[in-house]
Amino acid sequence: MNVESFNFNHTKVVAPYVRLVGVTEGEKDRVHKYDVRFCQPNQAHMPMPSLHSLEHMIAELIRNHLDCVLDFSPMGCQTGFYLSVLNHDNYQEILDVFARTLEDVLAATEVPACNELQCGWAASHDLEGAKAIAREMLNRRDEWPQVFADENDPDNWLS
Repeated sequence: MNVESFNFNHTKVVAPYVRLVGVTEGEKDRVHKYDVRFCQPNQAHMPMPSLHSLEHMIAELIRNHLDCVLDFSPMGCQTGFYLSVLNHDNYQEILDVFARTLEDVLAATEVPACNELQCGWAASHDLEGAKAIAREMLNRRDEWPQVFADENDPDNWLS
């Protein structure tokens, strides 16, 4: 299939994790896209108000640590986000930056751009819910590099 995640066996992963989805190369630039998975697919998901607030906070705060962020956007399944960065291929630094950003989320006292002028659904936010999700993800940081329960399983990818 054309979409990378549709070729990916969601029953074989162990969330949370951060994985490189792919690299798109242009004439001068490279975009690295990461799957930042918070919840186990088909078993758990983030409630929309919490996910929405987490999206606002991470999209804003991650740029304080990394100037090459192009986008941070939620997955429709509500289990994670996609992070896209420009000309940056240091996976360990991405993990470190993401951890620092989650620490910023935990320290936040408000959700950025949580108003009708700057948000398309300003009534749908939950700061404390977002912090709880961030705390759980941060507490499991040592698990982020491992995507599959068995990295050698040939069924990790769909044919």
